Amino acid sequence: MSSELNPLARRPVEQRPVRVVSAHRSMRQRLRAIWDSRELLTYLVTADIKIKYKGTALGVMWSMVAPALSIGVYFLVFQVILKNGVPDYVVMLWAGMLVWTFFSAVVVNGTGIVVQRAGIVKKVAFPREILALSTVGTALVYFFLQLIVLGVLMGVMGHAPAWGDVWLLPLAFLGLLLLASALGIVLSAVNVYFRDMQHLVEVGIFLWFWLTPVVYSFQRTVAPMLGAKDLTWIYFLNPITPVVLTFQRVLYGQTMVTATTPDHAMLNVLPNWSALHYAVLNGVLIAASGVALIVAIRIFGRLQGNFAEEL
Repeated sequence: MSSELNPLARRPVEQRPVRVVSAHRSMRQRLRAIWDSRELLTYLVTADIKIKYKGTALGVMWSMVAPALSIGVYFLVFQVILKNGVPDYVVMLWAGMLVWTFFSAVVVNGTGIVVQRAGIVKKVAFPREILALSTVGTALVYFFLQLIVLGVLMGVMGHAPAWGDVWLLPLAFLGLLLLASALGIVLSAVNVYFRDMQHLVEVGIFLWFWLTPVVYSFQRTVAPMLGAKDLTWIYFLNPITPVVLTFQRVLYGQTMVTATTPDHAMLNVLPNWSALHYAVLNGVLIAASGVALIVAIRIFGRLQGNFAEEL
């Protein structure tokens, strides 16, 4: 049939726009997308806190009950029963627990967050890394609440920190923040495909805790054992060690103390390193954790393509 007899032939063919979707976005694009979704991140953090403590009398104050009970148990065992003789031991213990509670909360909660939020992952388009980062934000709120309580406790006890070294705390916490974020992001992606990861992480975190000098003194326990063979460096393969030691050194404020035991012996409870030494240790951690975070975001980007199918 000629074009003159076929009126459809005179209509131009409608051209649809061709969209090209990049399979792998650059790191700058991924970071930009995360930054643009900061309002969503804030909403997720706020919603998580509100839902968790909805209808409770104490609200977010419950976030300090579990750490306080843990500190109470460890204090009873090491200070009262085993009588380690360290004065104001609860300050040193709480300083280490601050670090560990934040780190373990981010890693454990971050591992299962994508699976828990499967509904919005399959229905809404947004940078999925935001989910893991929301656990960081929630843990950050609890961290500062617990830090305030420790400050009040130290004021009541009359225990002053090492004011001249307080600048080390933000440095140490930055390394901790980057490391926890990296682990939370990559484990949240792996857990979508390998659901046993959630349980393995919980067991691993338990073992990791006892490899970190939180409830026992690094200087009195680890250094004598490994220092005789020049193997102390092995203990610093645990990236949380320098952060815990920094918090304890600054908040406890002393390296040599007089024991509360009848003999009143002098105890070397923390390494007597200079502030520069602590700064270098934490600087190395920041650099390594920064690289780990970039790698974690890249791995997450590779694995998130099939999240909807797996969930």
